[in-house]
Amino acid sequence: MSAAMSLSTNFVPAGDIRDRLIIGLDVGSVDEARSIVTRIGDAGTFYKIGYQLAYAGGFEFARELIGQGKKVFLDLKLHDIGNTVEQGVRSVARLGATFLTVHAYPQTMRAAMAGKAGSDLKILAVTVLTSYDDNDLAEAGYAPVSAAELVARRAEQARDIGIDGIVCAAPEAQRVRGIVGRNRLIVTPGIRPTGAEAGDQKRVVTPAEGIRLGANHLVVGRPIVKAADPRAAAEAIVREIADA
Repeated sequence: MSAAMSLSTNFVPAGDIRDRLIIGLDVGSVDEARSIVTRIGDAGTFYKIGYQLAYAGGFEFARELIGQGKKVFLDLKLHDIGNTVEQGVRSVARLGATFLTVHAYPQTMRAAMAGKAGSDLKILAVTVLTSYDDNDLAEAGYAPVSAAELVARRAEQARDIGIDGIVCAAPEAQRVRGIVGRNRLIVTPGIRPTGAEAGDQKRVVTPAEGIRLGANHLVVGRPIVKAADPRAAAEAIVREIADA
């Protein structure tokens, strides 16, 4: 039995499980991204487009994916004066994306919520980047506040503003869930399958650990898009999510 048939047999409805995996298209061209999506096929339903691809034609490619019935997470981490953020979010909402990130500063979050009004777009607040640890925060002037403390404070502010979800590293997900409650999304990057290299991420866990810690969606990029067989890599992670 093929891996695709195995997924269809074991996961009903398969699409609901696959939506929990967000595949990061962290590549430099639309052609490369399109090739990856084609190779993954129906094993992938949800894709993240960040800076690298967004500024290389990724916005039009987002429309293409949405037209194919895929979900799109625009990881733009907006942070600017309120009016600029509000108008930018309004444009993204018209695009039809499912998720959009903003940095978890109160003024920015309020502006983003105003901009998405009347749409189905979900705003995710980025607490502390997963490439940051306590030393990085100290260098940026946040000392003596630790990464965990800053994540918790920003999660509280996001909850009070009514943000749809939080982006945080999986090690903080359990604490964040206790702060934001059951009805808000938690999306965790920094996910690495067992045996994969951490790369530039400093707070990483496996897919199963991420789910057990309370994440709704896991973002996985390089371990899938750089794999010899991206479809098989995606299917393996979906299986691990289901088992968790």
